[in-house]
Amino acid sequence: MSKINWGVLGTADIARGCTIPGMQQAENCHLYAIAGRSPEKAEQFRQQFGFEKAYGSYDALLADENVQAVYIPLPNHLHLEWTKKALQAKKHVLCEKPLAVNTKEAEEMFRCARENGVILMEAFAYLHSPIVAAVKQDAEHLGNLRYMESAFVTSDYPLENIRMRKETFGGCTYDLGCYAVSQILWIFGEEPVDVQACAVFTPQGIDTLCTGVMTFQNGAKAQFTSGMALPTGQSRRLDRFQIHGDNGSILSHAEFNQQGNLAWQLTLNGKTAQKTIFAPQNYHLEVEQLGRCILEGEAPHVSEHFSLMLSRTMDRILAAIGY
Repeated sequence: MSKINWGVLGTADIARGCTIPGMQQAENCHLYAIAGRSPEKAEQFRQQFGFEKAYGSYDALLADENVQAVYIPLPNHLHLEWTKKALQAKKHVLCEKPLAVNTKEAEEMFRCARENGVILMEAFAYLHSPIVAAVKQDAEHLGNLRYMESAFVTSDYPLENIRMRKETFGGCTYDLGCYAVSQILWIFGEEPVDVQACAVFTPQGIDTLCTGVMTFQNGAKAQFTSGMALPTGQSRRLDRFQIHGDNGSILSHAEFNQQGNLAWQLTLNGKTAQKTIFAPQNYHLEVEQLGRCILEGEAPHVSEHFSLMLSRTMDRILAAIGY
């Protein structure tokens, strides 16, 4: 099987704990290069994961002609700069969610991808999970959708954590809300016609709890909640979604990006069934999918159309809460 030479820009925890282990499982991925601001840390990653090369700067990795695709796990405020640099170096890019801090930046990034003849995909690994496809298929049997709810709440973080810094576009809406909102948009397949939201902020101006309601063209409502509100340092989380239509409902507590046997409850025309599906490691699925886009001409699963629809909706939420 042909393999893509991947480079990773950064040594963030999401790369170490999730995406790089997924890349190791992806059959069309070759771990070619890792770059970090610290040469020592990059070398540590090279040895730990088996990359061929380690670079002490992001520019050095992008200058390597053997790198075909780049994964960017950098903080939110650096996505635009380094995604554009990678695209201009003719590298395909998988950039962590949220792709950009606003729609203007996201549009600029996709325009840069087109100008350079390469692919850009936003890294929403959970959208590649089999449970997402299965639930969406079940939702089509619910008749007219009337209401959906999606929630993602985690433990909170000490102030020095990057998620708690306004200059890096931290806060629960950027970090967690994009999951809940994207899940709703994925199921409805359209943009809301109205968005209302409110949030609780720290004295430093970081939102730690955000909730809101979206209204769709047919009058259906969807509620989203995101928060960093559970006990500090305990790695606790609350994940939940439910979908209600004229013919029944779907309910699940499956976690975003959870692997293993995942369950949901489908009630249809008065009859309830418990359903399960096995979900592989989601990050492996998204890396393999982008690899097929490069090698076989497949369309990105998380499309430009979807990412821009999500970005516009997030802009409206952030404006509503005054962030």
